[in-house]
Order: sequence, then C-alpha cells, then structure tokens
Amino acid sequence: MPDSTSSNKRIAKNTLILYLRMIFILCVGLYTSRIVLNTLGVEDYGIYNVVGGFVAFFSFLNGAMATATQRFITFELARGNRERQITTFSTAAIIHIAIAALIVIAAETVGLWFVCNKLVIPEERFSAAIWVYQFSILTMFVSIVSIPYNAAIIAHEKMSAFAYISILDTILKLITVLLLKIISSDKLIFYAALLFGISLLDRLIYGIYCKRHFAETRVKLIFNKKLFREMTNIAGWSLFGNIAGVFYTQGLNVLLNIFFGPAVNAARAISVTIQGVVTGFVSNFQMALNPQITKSYAVGDLHRMHSLIFASSKYSFFLLLLIALPIMVETQTILTLWLKIVPDHTVWFTRLMLCILLIDALSNPLMISSQAVGRVKIYQSVVGGLMLLILPIAYVALKLGGNPEMVFIVHLIVAVMALISRIVIVGRMVSFSFASYARKVLLPVGSVFFLAACTSVILFCVTPNGGILKTAIIIVLTLAFTGTAILTTGINASERQLLREKITNLRHRPHE
Repeated sequence: MPDSTSSNKRIAKNTLILYLRMIFILCVGLYTSRIVLNTLGVEDYGIYNVVGGFVAFFSFLNGAMATATQRFITFELARGNRERQITTFSTAAIIHIAIAALIVIAAETVGLWFVCNKLVIPEERFSAAIWVYQFSILTMFVSIVSIPYNAAIIAHEKMSAFAYISILDTILKLITVLLLKIISSDKLIFYAALLFGISLLDRLIYGIYCKRHFAETRVKLIFNKKLFREMTNIAGWSLFGNIAGVFYTQGLNVLLNIFFGPAVNAARAISVTIQGVVTGFVSNFQMALNPQITKSYAVGDLHRMHSLIFASSKYSFFLLLLIALPIMVETQTILTLWLKIVPDHTVWFTRLMLCILLIDALSNPLMISSQAVGRVKIYQSVVGGLMLLILPIAYVALKLGGNPEMVFIVHLIVAVMALISRIVIVGRMVSFSFASYARKVLLPVGSVFFLAACTSVILFCVTPNGGILKTAIIIVLTLAFTGTAILTTGINASERQLLREKITNLRHRPHE
C-alpha cells in the first residue's frame, strides 16, 4: 500500500476534482430544478417524484449487493491479486444482472398493482403516471448493471472519470429541460423518457472507460461460488439497512402521498433536491476518502484507519454545516428567489432534511468502516432495526393527526439513536472507544454547531426586514460565525498549525 503521504495527496487531488465537478452540477442543477417545477407544474412534479421514486422500493436487494461489491472490489485491489480482482468483478457483474432481472419482474407485478390501486393520482394523469413508472423501471435496470463499473472507478480512485461523465450527464439534462419548454407532446412522459436515454448513455460511457483502463472489468463468464457466498453473506445482513433506507425514503414519500396528495410530494421533492445539492459538498470529500478507509483495514493499519474515520466524520460535518446553516436560517427567501412557486411545507421539510444530513455526515465513515471489516451481522441488525422503525412510527403519527413535518421529525430522532449505535458497534470492531470518538468528533462538532446556530438565529431575529439585502448580510455573517467557530473551537492547535502551513504553501507555490 502507498505511504500515508501519497495517499493523503491522492485524497486531496480527488476531492478537488470532485468539488469542481460539483460546482458545475450545482449551478446547472438549481436552474433545471426550477424550470422543471415551473414547466411541469406542482401536481405533475409531485406525480413524477412519487411514481418514479416508488420504483426504488425494489432496490433494497440491489443496494445490499452494491455495498458488498464496493467492499470486495476495493479490498482485492488493495491486496494486488490480479486474478482475484478479475474473478471478483466478473462474479459481481453476473450477480447484478440477475438482480436487475428479478427487480424488473417484481416491479411489473406487485409494484404495478400498487401504483394502479393505492397511490393517489388524478384520473386525467393516470396514463402519464404509468409511462413514468415504466421508464423509471428501465432506468433502474440500467443503474443496477452499472454498479460494478462505478465501484471499480471508486476503488481505483479515478475520480476525474466521475467529473467528466457527470458534467456530460448534467449538460444533457439541461438540454432535456430546455426542450420541455418547446415540445407540444405530454411533458411529463417526455421528461421521463429522455432521462432514461441519458442513463443508458451514461452506462455505455462508464463501461467503455472501465474496459479501457481497468483490465479486470472485461467481464468473463467466471462465477466463483465461494466468493458468491462471501458477498451474499455481507449483502444478506446489509438487507436490514437497505430495506430501512428504502422505507424511510420512498416509504415516507408514499405515506405523504396517501395522507396529503401529490402537492406535498412536490414539496418533499424540492427538499430532496436541496438535500442532494448540499450533500454534494460533503459526499465528494467522503468519496475521495472512503477507499482509503477500506484499504487501511485491508493491510492491517488500524491506526491510520482510526485517523481517517475521525477526520472524515468531523470535517464532513464542518463542510456540511458551512452550507446547511445559512440555508436553514434563510430558507424561505432562498426558496422564493430560486423557485418563485414554493409549495406549502417546503420550508420546514428543507430545514429538517438538512438536520438529518448533518447526522448522516457523521455516520457515513462508520458505515464504510463496518463494510471494510465485513462483520456486518450485529451492525445491520441493530442499526437497520432502528431505521426500520421510522416508517411505522411516522404512520402512527400521521394517523393521530400529525402534520406532514412529523415524518421528518421522527426520522431525525431515530437517526440520532442510530448514530450512537454505530459509534459503539464500529468502535468494538476496529478497536476505538466511544469516549475517544466523543472527544475527537462529537465534542468539537457539537460545540461548533451550538455556537454557530445560536449566533445565526439571534442575528436573524434582531436584523430588520430588508429583503434580499438582509438575506445576503445574514448569509455572509452566518458563514463568518460558522468559520470562526470551526477555527477556534472545532479544530485543535496542531490542526490549526497544519492549516496555516497549507495556506502558506499555496501562497508561495506560484513563485517557486
């Protein structure tokens, strides 16, 4: 395995590449989301979200196997056995083709019955909803068979491939959205069809890239039964987590549809769009770092693994807070400027979703660590079991007369409980204590959040109304408060010294 210095440089390089990609996607994505909402209308936008998203109900098996695939491909790459790498990739590719076929069958039978009989869809838009459902199934099929190729790119840490292909994907989606404004046919069906076409093109490009750069991705008819059992053992226990993931995302979406109709689905869809944008600021950092966590465990370097877990948790939270807190404070104005049409409940949906994201930012490195170890039975039983509680508790809350925001409040409370469980379980797996994690991660991030949130809320309350000018001032000052809290409270003296050295090096580099 390369030394930690070269690995750290690779992490930094990959993070930079992914951030440049994200900035472009962010700018285009915000524009396209606004156009799609205004062109389709609130009702059709809600229909697309709930019907297209319902297909994801059948992805729990695929999600579990995707976790195992990423772990095994990264693990074998770290060990350097080429024959084993070829066998692992080919076995994973065959498994995912089989899973994709099974999911299509399930979606076209049980799933189609549910869409036709249980979802709340206006009668005049029912035919369009069925077309959206069919295109969503095809899109999911393509996504599933692409997973081993995406896993290979991440394992090899070739993040530039994601950058270039994602930029192309974003440009094509922008063209699709612009076409929505000029076509005369059904815009909802047209939108779903073109998104499927883009996903198919992405799949072809990823496949060609992998076959040209990674020898092990040239699929052969190799199916290793022993490896299959190892992968399905991890995937089997991962089912708890993946079923829970589907339930608390698409399950809550369906609940909102049944209790409140498509308009509330549109509000949720907007908050999910913001969630995706904000997540990009931290997921790029984590995507660059995650393979190093797995590779550190593969070669037995637990000390480096601990350092990566703590650093990823803490800095992921800080990166996310810098973006999330200004949005949480000025949600109403930001949404109005962005969308013009702001469906009811969108403001608080967005705020609660961002709070959940902050918890998830801490949780992700722990999830990656459990996958690296491979002993997921206890982890998935406990954490998956907790997350499965979200849907039934939310259902009870709505039946008792709760408002739509209650489903996100339930999600937030359970997410905190799951984070505590993850810390305890993963700490035992890789030999770090809860006290160590609390001292190095929870205490600094909690202190920063408390200081930054309190000062920002006080500022919002005491600042006179001033329209866009007030919003701009509050956002700038919130960023300043958060950054100051991170520098003074969130990082220690050695981290501040390292940061100063990095800034000094950047300043002097052009003159060298």
